[in-house]
Amino acid sequence: MSAPIRVLCISSAIKGQAMVHELKRQGCSVMLLTEERWQGNPEWPFESLDNIVYMPSLYRKQDVINQVSYMMRGWSIDLILPLDDYEVEMAATLREHLRLPGMGETAARFFRDKLAMRLRAREVGIPVPDFTALFNYDHVREFFARTPAPYLLKPRSEAGAMGIKRCDNTEAVWRWLDQLGDQQSNFVLEQFVPSDVFHVDSIVWQGKILFSVANAYGRPPLAVSHGGGVFTTRGLPEDSPNTQALKAMNARVIEAMGLQNGVMHAEYLRSVEDGQLHFLECAARVGGANISDMIEHGTGINPWTEWARIELALHRGEAYTLPPVRPDCAGILVCLSRQEWPDLSGYSDPEVQWRMHKAWHAGLIVASPDASRVAALLESYAERFAQDFVAQGHVLDTGRAM
Repeated sequence: MSAPIRVLCISSAIKGQAMVHELKRQGCSVMLLTEERWQGNPEWPFESLDNIVYMPSLYRKQDVINQVSYMMRGWSIDLILPLDDYEVEMAATLREHLRLPGMGETAARFFRDKLAMRLRAREVGIPVPDFTALFNYDHVREFFARTPAPYLLKPRSEAGAMGIKRCDNTEAVWRWLDQLGDQQSNFVLEQFVPSDVFHVDSIVWQGKILFSVANAYGRPPLAVSHGGGVFTTRGLPEDSPNTQALKAMNARVIEAMGLQNGVMHAEYLRSVEDGQLHFLECAARVGGANISDMIEHGTGINPWTEWARIELALHRGEAYTLPPVRPDCAGILVCLSRQEWPDLSGYSDPEVQWRMHKAWHAGLIVASPDASRVAALLESYAERFAQDFVAQGHVLDTGRAM
């Protein structure tokens, strides 16, 4: 009998339980590397984990390399899988160091570095909001000369809306650059384009898109992360012009970024001024903020589970087949709650498929064959959430929603 495939999952956040369950179901030996702050948290799928190793932080690269190399002395690792966006680069670094299969550091750049992905998109003719690197001040001044304010100053390797600063004029940009000092080259400056914001979540096998679903955020994640309120997103009708345009651009992005196998979560803007569709950013992992649960309730496909199946099929040299897809539509809404355990029993429409059970949070998923019914429920429920639950003055962290 052959030895089980040994998989190291790394994550600085609690997520990916469905992937861990699938790995164990398929007979893998699964170890988790995470941070000490999550020690003993009941949300971890302990029944599917063979061991957990805790570190003070997963952000110090050399410390993580040393820790995993030490672990390798007694537990030979076959695969390394990141469960959070922040670990996509770390997993790539570890694969390179340990000479393991999977995405390496150069390929991972296109899914973590906001400057790298924008340069690549512009190089192949995919529309993006105007931007500039922050290496050379003459180039920054040229950007100001051609691009009107406001601007967004974005960390190149943060997730979603985390760390983004809005600047309403050039003087505000220069002040931030002065404060950043030697760190400013780790940022990218981008034109703020008032837009509707969408995301497309995809499953790719051998360069072919086997599954993709287009979704529309209610309020832009940047607005929710900075101003608080209710976060919503919902699937779009498969036959809508928006869906077709988003999927067409998404296919171009997947080809441009070079994703051959795995999952991708990508975000797109449609300008409210001229209707132009722009690529915003992409990540080679499952979307956060329970987006995977929403997708599963609408389509029957869980991206975490399928990602695990793809990685194991690649390792075993087997074929991968996508399960049957259900053509329903789903939507999710989440907010911080002023009650520790909010009572969601009043939200009793038959379309309600899932209720969040997390302290100081309220959340629901609704699903229906009728996309307009999902949209109407989300609109109605978001208004009720604002009255029933929303913690005023507190901001929902949607930074990892993307």
